[in-house]
Amino acid sequence: MSPRSKKILRLGLPKGSLQETTHQLFTRAGFLLRIPERSYYPKIDDPEIECILIRAQEMARYVDQGVLDAGITGLDWTLENRAKVKELADLKAPWPNYGQVRWVVAVKNDSKIHKPKDLEGKRIATEVMNLSKRYLKSHGVKAEVEFSWGATEVKPPVLADAIIDVTETGSSLRANDLRILDTVVESTPRFIANPESCTDAWKMRKMERLVMVLMGAIHAADRAGLMMNVPAACLEKVLALLPALATPTISPLSDKNWVAINTVIEERIVKDLFPRLSEAGARGLVEYPLNKIIE
Repeated sequence: MSPRSKKILRLGLPKGSLQETTHQLFTRAGFLLRIPERSYYPKIDDPEIECILIRAQEMARYVDQGVLDAGITGLDWTLENRAKVKELADLKAPWPNYGQVRWVVAVKNDSKIHKPKDLEGKRIATEVMNLSKRYLKSHGVKAEVEFSWGATEVKPPVLADAIIDVTETGSSLRANDLRILDTVVESTPRFIANPESCTDAWKMRKMERLVMVLMGAIHAADRAGLMMNVPAACLEKVLALLPALATPTISPLSDKNWVAINTVIEERIVKDLFPRLSEAGARGLVEYPLNKIIE
């Protein structure tokens, strides 16, 4: 295939808070992804993918425009940019910055603002102008919305009457003597694609395969593999201890009085489950890590 006819998928990777976890996700999915310190063009061990580092706030806009075929960004920034993109996957995962976040309306604890209607005529500081205006319109409220360049939580009550800011646990808001009035939108990282790129059979197949292995890594994130040998006489007792959703594979051993069990369970329950399985008769218990689970 000549260089001119070589097929390439242009993929945007988020720079900033999502960057390190995205790197971890691709590593778990089996890719060798290198991000040079001063370069915006990461190297990936797939000659058919060209990566570009873009801030999550801008990602959806470039995917919408077709500058990128696909990218990873939060649902919040796709909505904020009013981007016309196709969502291929919700990448929510139990890792830093890949969980669910909320954009919330917050005010000082002693503020007289107690409901959305009380925002009428007030000054609101935020990084998400479009989301904020849409929220206010949905409540029939007219207020002054000002763009905030950061440190938004310190602005009430002097620089703003209220803020619309992002939070995961609410701890930063509480630390600044703020209370949450309402939720504007909930968001998780998403894999988005340009609609026109989705009509290209090669690009769509490439993206579907990429999403499959990324989701496989996410599904394996909080699970572990479990192997053990069990006397046939104890089999029912051992199976009763395994989670209801587990679907163990049971195989015969050379000793007809024993069987081998192989299953996948939530990693958090392993430490409590192991002693109980041992007491029920299981032997040779082995926990092993999982990189991907394709369901």
